[in-house]
Amino acid sequence: MKKRIDISNKSVFWMVVTVALPTMLEQILSVLMQYVDTAMVGRLGADATAAVSTSTTITWFIGSMPYAFGVAAMTLIAQSIGAGEEHKIKIVAKRSLVFALVVGFILELGCLAVSPFVATWMGAEEAIRPAATRYFFWISVPIILKSVQYILASAIRATKDTKTPMIISVVINAINLVLDYIFIYVFDLGVDGAAYATCISAALGGIFTLIVFFKNPYLRFTDNIFEADKDITKRMWKLSLPVLLINVASTSGYVVFAGLVSHMGTIIFAAHSIAVGAEELFYIGGYGFKSAANTMVGISYGEGNHKKYHEVCVSSIICTLTVMTISGIALFIFAEPLMGFFTKDASVIELGTIVLKMVAFSEPFFGMYIISEGIYYGLGRTKYPFVIEFAGMWLVRILATYIGIHFFNQGLIYVWCCMIADNVLKAILLTAPLPLLWKNEKIDKK
Repeated sequence: MKKRIDISNKSVFWMVVTVALPTMLEQILSVLMQYVDTAMVGRLGADATAAVSTSTTITWFIGSMPYAFGVAAMTLIAQSIGAGEEHKIKIVAKRSLVFALVVGFILELGCLAVSPFVATWMGAEEAIRPAATRYFFWISVPIILKSVQYILASAIRATKDTKTPMIISVVINAINLVLDYIFIYVFDLGVDGAAYATCISAALGGIFTLIVFFKNPYLRFTDNIFEADKDITKRMWKLSLPVLLINVASTSGYVVFAGLVSHMGTIIFAAHSIAVGAEELFYIGGYGFKSAANTMVGISYGEGNHKKYHEVCVSSIICTLTVMTISGIALFIFAEPLMGFFTKDASVIELGTIVLKMVAFSEPFFGMYIISEGIYYGLGRTKYPFVIEFAGMWLVRILATYIGIHFFNQGLIYVWCCMIADNVLKAILLTAPLPLLWKNEKIDKK
């Protein structure tokens, strides 16, 4: 066992940057490879893009469930490290592995069972339903291993080892890229080839993460994995449930949102899907700092060190706003060539460029929303973010979109205005209470 992590003698600002950078780089490289992946499918035509995009929001929904338990694992491990409670870290590690396997098993059974119906539920056009159905089936096969990767990678990051999950992500995305080229172009398998590549690379990601988990000196254990600890299990559920509800409210909203757009036609849906994927590169910097804030706020909480907690919050917000402002400017400038990278359809490029330039102005707000959520998670306060996420997604984004489309015949630009309004509102409502938390002389550990 290593010594308790001590960051008291180092600059908190640079420590936040150091912890965030590998996660940020991991996500940037992952998205860049997804760009190439999407572009490969996009070269097959708008129908192929729509077939793959049909299940995108469903896969987000699925991934959000193990992510919730990953947040709980990260928070409890970070807090235990801060408090120097080495025995508790092992217990949380065991619970994390059990949750990863059980959650993944349940999700995989459910996804395989509903795979024949997803394309129809999402309103995909008749011509693309067979390809969309096969694609969803194959990417559902390794879900249990994807659950292992999501949850255990969070546990690994909580020990401030953010480099190893980054390396795993880069490796499996590179594998996916190579397999994509082989299956799609060499074997001429089209959309099915993209599905096979995703299936294999996702399975390898879970296996690699499991190996690293058992090599981590903080997390590895040799005793009974099913040894019960009611207090830890209860705390994991208490932290996970609001995050799970946040993600269910959010991702189910994305599913409904995408379903509303899919009924507007293949060209509009292709432009929407590509633009959503293209924007991802420009906000993942915020998620890198969110992960760092979650870990370091958790450590400060465990130590009972309010000064460090305050410095972590301020540093995380400054870094996130800086990165997201630069990202927004870059997105506005490169919107059109970015759309052109994914597709050659002029109508799709034109419409996608407009909405990307619109959303570029809201990137700093989205960054504040992301980093505020990370701070709440680090403190173990997950209920308030759930309320805000639910209200923003379902009342602002979904309800306003539905009314605009069905009663006022609005198009994709209006739809993206609703999405931007949702992000701005959540940023304001999550950020506003933070100064009140900072004024406390010591962190409430109840």
